[in-house]
Amino acid sequence: MKDRYDVLVIGAGPAGSIAAKTAAEKGLDVLLIEKRQEIGDPVRCAEGVNKEYLKKHVEIDKQWICADLKGSYIFSPDGTRIEMAEEISGGEVGYVLERKVFDRALAEQAAAVGAEVRVKTRATGLIIEDDFVKGARLMHLGKEYEVRASIVIGADGVESKVGRWAGIDTALKPIDIETCAQYLIAGADVNQEYCEFYIGNEVAPGGYVWVFPKGEGKANVGIGILGSKMGKFKPRPVDYLNDFLQKRFPDARIVEMVFGGVPVSGSIEKTSANGLMLVGDAARQSDPITGGGILNAMDAGKLAGEAAYAAISAGDVSLGKLEEEYEKKWRATVGHEIDMSLIVKNCFINLTDADLDSLAHSLKDVKFERMSLLDLLQALFKANKKLLWDLRVLFKDAAKEVIKNRT
Repeated sequence: MKDRYDVLVIGAGPAGSIAAKTAAEKGLDVLLIEKRQEIGDPVRCAEGVNKEYLKKHVEIDKQWICADLKGSYIFSPDGTRIEMAEEISGGEVGYVLERKVFDRALAEQAAAVGAEVRVKTRATGLIIEDDFVKGARLMHLGKEYEVRASIVIGADGVESKVGRWAGIDTALKPIDIETCAQYLIAGADVNQEYCEFYIGNEVAPGGYVWVFPKGEGKANVGIGILGSKMGKFKPRPVDYLNDFLQKRFPDARIVEMVFGGVPVSGSIEKTSANGLMLVGDAARQSDPITGGGILNAMDAGKLAGEAAYAAISAGDVSLGKLEEEYEKKWRATVGHEIDMSLIVKNCFINLTDADLDSLAHSLKDVKFERMSLLDLLQALFKANKKLLWDLRVLFKDAAKEVIKNRT
């Protein structure tokens, strides 16, 4: 390991690997580190991702595709089923990935274009001089290193320390985090063409249960519950998940389990500092409704890699330059979608099971094949007039998009 690089990327998830690859492709000297000994393990998500968006970043490799989905089923509290085609099912429906293989493949692609990759390498602190981040102190196989870099990119996940070390407030309130539990089950009768989502305060308060098929009778079955809905004397997410599994897949066998948190806070105030950018879950760039973050992370990682090149080429890695090259660009794209999703999340977490059933009844006969967001909102408003006011900003935004597409 050298003591100097152009770019140091901390964390080798999708955001970090895409940032490293993008910067290395532009000729920068890049070090990508991962604290775990194996990239992509443990799996921290349901592994679903939209096909077309994924193709914008990588060539599809069947080795890391477990299932190719046609769409999704959403079940309301009373069991009413809404079927949605893949095209409008959101960023988490399309392919179900094998993240252990996928994440490693992204890191290998970064290495193939020149980035140096080090696993079992942990950042223990930042080097800060004259209010500029100048690199980081690392621990690798019991040995300490001081690595300097023109720019540090923090891609160290929901528990990110890099942002805090740089003085960026990434703190999450209970209402801003989903506490999650997930099982990989086998030997189950799972529909391999559709993922399933179950909503309602009895099954998952302030969240939902998901079922993502993974081929050959296997599936990721998980739950996310809003932190503000939990308490000392209330069931834990894993308790709700066990109840669901017993009812939906009583004969399934659990072969893996994972627990963790997902930020659903919406955009935070700041994701850059002098010499530093945050990407992915470290920057709270996951979708506030679903908690999904793979595509947002990859989009932000690409923008960060491009910003690093622009800033280093200009000889200016100041906060002002990074805001211009990274912050403003991600907020205008990824950030806008996150802000719109936050409006929906804040509206729907207050709905009762009766409200959710009413909405489901109004939608169950609608053909969800290529329906636009505006069409969906109009259908929802017919069932619950109060939503027109609660989601007025989203309605205006969808209407603007329709007008833009027609001109």
